[in-house]
Amino acid sequence: MLRSTLTTACRRAAALFVAGVMVPSGWAQDTSQVPNAPSAQTQKTPTTAQPFELKNYAQPRSHFPNPVGPYTPRTVAPPSLANTGRLEQLMRDGKLYISMNDAVALALENNLDIAIARYNLNIADTDIWRANAGQATRGVNTGVVQGTPGGTGTGVGSTSTGGGAGGTTAGTGGAGAGTSGLVTSTSGVGAAIPSFDPVLTGTLQFDRNHSIGSNAFSTTSEGNTTTANFSYQQGFHLGTNLSVGFNNTRATTDSQFNTFSPQLSSNFRATLSQPLLSGFGLLANTRFIRIAKNNREISDVAFRLQVITTVNQIQNIYWDLVNAYENVKVQQDSLALAQKTLSDNQKQVEIGTLAPIEVVRARSVVATNQQSLIVAQTNLQLQQLLVKNALSRTLVDPVLADAEVIPTDTMSVPENEPVSPIQDLVNQALAQRAELAESRIDLTNRDITNKSAKNALLPTLNLFAYYGGSGIGGVQNSNYICIKDPTNPQCTNFAPVPTSSYGDTLNQLINSTAPDKGVGLQLAIPIRNRSAQADQVRSQLEYRQAQMRLQQQENQIRIEVRNAQFSVQQNRASVEAARAAVELGKQSLDAEQKKYALGASTTTLVLQNDRDLTQAQSNLVAANSAYEKARVELDRAIGATLERLGILVADAERGQVTKMPSVPYVAPRPVEQQTPVQPPAPPQQ
Repeated sequence: MLRSTLTTACRRAAALFVAGVMVPSGWAQDTSQVPNAPSAQTQKTPTTAQPFELKNYAQPRSHFPNPVGPYTPRTVAPPSLANTGRLEQLMRDGKLYISMNDAVALALENNLDIAIARYNLNIADTDIWRANAGQATRGVNTGVVQGTPGGTGTGVGSTSTGGGAGGTTAGTGGAGAGTSGLVTSTSGVGAAIPSFDPVLTGTLQFDRNHSIGSNAFSTTSEGNTTTANFSYQQGFHLGTNLSVGFNNTRATTDSQFNTFSPQLSSNFRATLSQPLLSGFGLLANTRFIRIAKNNREISDVAFRLQVITTVNQIQNIYWDLVNAYENVKVQQDSLALAQKTLSDNQKQVEIGTLAPIEVVRARSVVATNQQSLIVAQTNLQLQQLLVKNALSRTLVDPVLADAEVIPTDTMSVPENEPVSPIQDLVNQALAQRAELAESRIDLTNRDITNKSAKNALLPTLNLFAYYGGSGIGGVQNSNYICIKDPTNPQCTNFAPVPTSSYGDTLNQLINSTAPDKGVGLQLAIPIRNRSAQADQVRSQLEYRQAQMRLQQQENQIRIEVRNAQFSVQQNRASVEAARAAVELGKQSLDAEQKKYALGASTTTLVLQNDRDLTQAQSNLVAANSAYEKARVELDRAIGATLERLGILVADAERGQVTKMPSVPYVAPRPVEQQTPVQPPAPPQQ
């Protein structure tokens, strides 16, 4: 009867387990069948990118309300590679009209560097999961992703690309590489940490045994054994470890030497251990939790640095586009004047008032200006391609791929340059630069490692205590030797045992029928302890090294701020000089044309003055662009880019701009100047 009761209970437990597994599976099947429905959903696929959903992965799934929730995988949505609707709104007549504010907003929504860096925030959240479970962290990507060409250097591919999916080559929170390439191999070193996630283990076993007697005290017998063992283990933040075991056996046999058949055996044991030296305390056991949370802060700062870097690059790309666009206008005007001069010379040669050599000379100037215009136009086309690549996720749309980009803003140099005391700028940079914030948080992590490494130097001394009990019961074995042969000398004091149930057996565990309890100390002293000494010394050396690197960064930032301010002053002076040169060129050309009209000059001198004016105008365009880039660099150097432009980091995290940026030192281009670039006319023969 007892066996049948246990069998029925086991069957019911198995049925409940199967039902619990099948119900979520059914839900999963229902969900997975939706995409296979007739193409109604497929036809509704959005053509524009949806906002990036920044989920909170700091909280794992629990057993409530779904008991099997922690054991089911999560699916991260595939990345949206469609461009946002803002890009379509700026398209008119197959051309893309973009202001500087539009360019920055499009970059926050579409730029792939920022899109790649967004995932690092959630990746850092998963490290907090591991740390809360008592596991070592895997590190986070904190490098700047720079896969967008243009805006820096002189070549298309002049930007550096970070290694790995997250673009990190020197991640602050990474386990293998620290800030600016400093190795952090001792990060998190210390005593072993117990698992903070409880572990429940169960064993259910059925065994049938046939044994052959080998001596006078053993006989051939058959037996069936059912085993059901369970254990529970959990660690705590002080280093305490709790272990509870509960074992049950039901055995039947026809052996004449066993008192019970079936025999019920149960025992349990609860053990509590506590480190007293190495591994004792909150810091030693929660160091990974603290490091993971600090790394999450580093990820926030690193993403802010990513946004700053990308926005600066976008501004530089836009000014390169404006430079190329206005340079084409300059070259077109120069070519138009050269062509007019060639036409006038040809007419004068026809009537015999001008030597034919002047036509040859004018035609050479036209060819030279034609070449300059082609170079300017191809450079403009390259800059347009770089802008479209930087502000979109994909260029597979043929309309976007072939669209001409028209900048609706131009460069604006203020009449009076605001001058701030250099020390104020340096102090602002030291307080706001993201790189310094990362390094300071990294120093906090290294200090945690120093303390845990110091604790790991101590010997291992564990205090443990345990309590257990055992019980036995069952039914008198009918084949027992004293039942069959009461006269057997071994059965002198034999008395039949009463039948006891499984409940009686369990009662023996707690009524001290057969207690098992104790307390003790376990000491382990590593002789020489060289490994722990090496880790402790190395953690100290790396900490001091990081302190020196932080000081070096502060020195570099001081130089960067001063150099950025010098660059603004120098480029402003270049603008003033270029303006004066343009004014001189205009007046010189006008004077030469008047002299030519009176017959006191030649076409050669007119074209020479026109060439000088063209060069001066090109220099002015380049000087204005260099000045704008210098302002961008100064904002970056003092860490004021986001505040100066009014950019919300939350918008960048979601990939949806709710507040339009406002870029300073920008002037709207007159509508009549927002015209597409016309192809050059062929030179006249």
